[in-house]
Amino acid sequence: MKQITKGKPWLTLLRNEDWLAVWLGFLILAVLLAGLSLALPGWRWSGGAGFRAKAFAWSSALAALERPNAFQPGREQASRLKAALDGGHRPEAREAAAALERALQGAADTPQAASLAKLAGEVRAEADSTLGRIFSGPNLLRLLLLFLALSVLLALAAAAQGLPLPGTLAGFPVLFLLAALAMLIGGNSRVSYWGLETVLWALALGLLLGNLFPLPSWLRGAVRTELFIKIGLVLLGAETLFSSLARVGGAGLIQAVVVITAVFYFCFWVARKLGLDEDFAAILSTGVSVCGVSAAIAAGGALKGDPKKVSHAISLILLCAVPMLIGEPLLGRLLRLTPPIAGAWIGGTIDTTGAVVAAGSMAGAGALSVAVVVKMAQNVLIGVVALLLALWASWRKKGNEKPRVGEIWTRFPKFVLGFLAASLLFSLLLTEGRAKAVTALSAPIRGWLFTLAFTCIGLETRVKDLVTMGGGRPAAAFLLAQLFNILLTLGLAFLLFGGLLFGGLRP
Repeated sequence: MKQITKGKPWLTLLRNEDWLAVWLGFLILAVLLAGLSLALPGWRWSGGAGFRAKAFAWSSALAALERPNAFQPGREQASRLKAALDGGHRPEAREAAAALERALQGAADTPQAASLAKLAGEVRAEADSTLGRIFSGPNLLRLLLLFLALSVLLALAAAAQGLPLPGTLAGFPVLFLLAALAMLIGGNSRVSYWGLETVLWALALGLLLGNLFPLPSWLRGAVRTELFIKIGLVLLGAETLFSSLARVGGAGLIQAVVVITAVFYFCFWVARKLGLDEDFAAILSTGVSVCGVSAAIAAGGALKGDPKKVSHAISLILLCAVPMLIGEPLLGRLLRLTPPIAGAWIGGTIDTTGAVVAAGSMAGAGALSVAVVVKMAQNVLIGVVALLLALWASWRKKGNEKPRVGEIWTRFPKFVLGFLAASLLFSLLLTEGRAKAVTALSAPIRGWLFTLAFTCIGLETRVKDLVTMGGGRPAAAFLLAQLFNILLTLGLAFLLFGGLLFGGLRP
């Protein structure tokens, strides 16, 4: 989207897309901090086969808990629940689980009772998660309210930039419905179990429609890929708490710095050897080494890069994440990796936060906790990398002359400042409990913004371009760098989290 920044210099603070993303991101956070919230539609659902597949595991867990005298309250309700699960009867299981939860209220606080209450809650939630609930009146009303809220957000952006409102909003209902369809597909329990994120389905739907039909002019105004992502990244900053980062310890920080440095230079070297220009090489290198999509967007902003090259890098990142999030947990089991090693490996190599969570969950709770904080350590370095790229781009433009501060400032992606400011605000001025309460509300909004963005990327991307751009050399450079990343990070995980170096640092 072309920036409209003519006129008085201060208008840049409103009309520049980077600054606009900061203001709109903080507007969302301010509304949530003030105590106002919007109930978002739920998308989690499972069919009968999906419920029956989980019922066997729940029944086995109940059998283990039903040892003599293991618990007294709820014994009758637990027996009813087990019978319903054994028979695969969903409504009966839901009622029995709810009855068991009621029976356990006020019961003695024992490990057995806590485990039983947790299991009953899981069964009840899964039994309630039907496709019919997705299309119920209350859920559709929440969907409508969300559509109106996001339309207002898009209208504010258009008004600030002096863009025509009709041209901006005309295509948004179609874009929103595509994102909702991606949410529906990604919300299925079997789909989500394999870590196939909603954003992947959004990209797939966009690619399908964008390659079957030409993008109509009335829809083009609503396709605001970078605006949606940049606002989402400001919200992501609020979720990146220093207290969480501190728990990663020296091991995660050492791994993040070494991996980012080594993988960046390896990818850049390979890309240049394959004949890619410096900007494209740097965007690919930043994406594969730092934290995927977010880093690629930041690199594109710092370098003033071609949006098509940024979109190409994002598509490679997302497509590569699918086999990695499935393959790494399986390979970790085959290699008999300890949970800290597996988590550090997953968090340091997979390039999207959602895919890291999915892969970490498949590897186990111990691996998940390490994977998430290692990923956060890489996320917070976005600002450092963006600054270094802005310095490099300014120096390259001036030759051997010392780059001016103004040139560096012009190139630095301002939405990264929003990411860092949100992280500082939520880490230093709010208690951890208060911060997490607010981000529990902002994270789903960020998820919607990312889903809209990846739908836009799909609509604007031509599969032919993915194959023909650079003769396949960008894909080759990215895949070679990702293989190097996988091997290097696995070795570092063994050294730092396996006790082979420094006595085994732990997060």
